[in-house]
Amino acid sequence: MNGLRLAVSWLTVLPVRGPDEVDRAAAGRAIGWAPVVGALLGVGAAGVMWALGAAGAPWLLAGFVAVAGLALITRGMHIDGLADTMDGLGSYGPPERAREIMKSGGAGPFGVAALIFVIAIQAVSFAALAQDGRSMAIVSAVAVGRVAVVLACRRGIEAAPGAGFGALVAGTQGPLIGLFWAGIALLASVFAGGHWWLGPIGVLAALVLSLVLVRHCVRRFGGLNGDVLGAALELAVTLAAGVFTLT
Repeated sequence: MNGLRLAVSWLTVLPVRGPDEVDRAAAGRAIGWAPVVGALLGVGAAGVMWALGAAGAPWLLAGFVAVAGLALITRGMHIDGLADTMDGLGSYGPPERAREIMKSGGAGPFGVAALIFVIAIQAVSFAALAQDGRSMAIVSAVAVGRVAVVLACRRGIEAAPGAGFGALVAGTQGPLIGLFWAGIALLASVFAGGHWWLGPIGVLAALVLSLVLVRHCVRRFGGLNGDVLGAALELAVTLAAGVFTLT
């Protein structure tokens, strides 16, 4: 269970200690467990929505609180990765310049705009789903973001020069583990409420978007890094949640 422990310690602030030494093999096992961590986070977000709704809070307020809670429990690293990736993509110059911008620590206009839209869409979507009693859809959307991370770390993807986390996880996932989690996500989304076919469409759209983004970023930045993983995760959650709200 070291892989699961490492995944929880990496992807959340929960007081779970991973193994003392982490190599690519251990990192690969942890990434393989990421969708399980995503499902647990989704349950937590749905629980927050239910509790605030039961207390009489407006659903939209509950949605923003749930999104803020997800950011807090994940150290904000995914939304930070989203902002850095968008700033890098919006920059001019060679890959070296884009990577330099991503590592600068600040948030430029592209990053800020991406954060506003993603946070708002997630909050509004979570609110609509919770109001309809579709907690399973919230869980599925959050978990799908972590499935996108598994697919982003598939074999054949190289780490970007100077990448830290990316160098540990890039290319560590075989095709079967990605297909397994994608299949689980598709099956689970059938029970997300609404039309039975709407959930799988949302999952497929989210995973395809994340794959396209990762492919473009790998070519633009010269490889995969942790920021790109965060961006793929957040965009997958956003698109899945948005599609799930359709009736």
